[in-house]
Amino acid sequence: MKLIGSLTCPYVRKIRIILAEKQIGHDFDLDTPWDTNTHVEYHNPLGKIPVLLMDNGRTLFDSRVIAEYLDSLENTGSAFRLIPEPGPQRWSVKRWEALADGICDAAATIFLELKRPDIQQSHAWISRQQNKIDLGLAAAAMELSNDDWCEGETMTLADIALGCALGYLSFRFPQIEWRNTYSNLTKLIDKLAQRDSFISTAPKH
Repeated sequence: MKLIGSLTCPYVRKIRIILAEKQIGHDFDLDTPWDTNTHVEYHNPLGKIPVLLMDNGRTLFDSRVIAEYLDSLENTGSAFRLIPEPGPQRWSVKRWEALADGICDAAATIFLELKRPDIQQSHAWISRQQNKIDLGLAAAAMELSNDDWCEGETMTLADIALGCALGYLSFRFPQIEWRNTYSNLTKLIDKLAQRDSFISTAPKH
């Protein structure tokens, strides 16, 4: 099994954390769709990462699909499940993942827009994406409330996804001072940051 992705993409980090937490053996192939010599499109026609090359030669793409697949594997190093069985808890976890990924989508969109020449940048578009981030953070803080974890009594995919989103904001947009605004999100990310899976996958410039 091989994972294709970059060291800074939050969606790739989500999958790397799942692989680490579930102790699933794999190779990691560094590739970024923006590189001139990228091979990502050979494995994913959409040209996006992460991509998982399975042992049978087939590929999976989109982090949500890969996450479901990895969590379904039997006989891994760790048998605990990150996604609950069908029922209310499962849909809560998947809803959390969608919210966290949405925050990442908006942040990545701003990052790419700011790489364009100043004259080509749309401040209205950037403002629209920033509003999504602001509303997403507020919703996450309200949903988390005083709970220790996003859903249930232990870490799930919800916490991993949210942790990756918050980590990406801190990495790319340190000027967004969500830590000063949402103490409960800060408490969660600081707890996650102590896990080996989060330490080893932390994005670096």
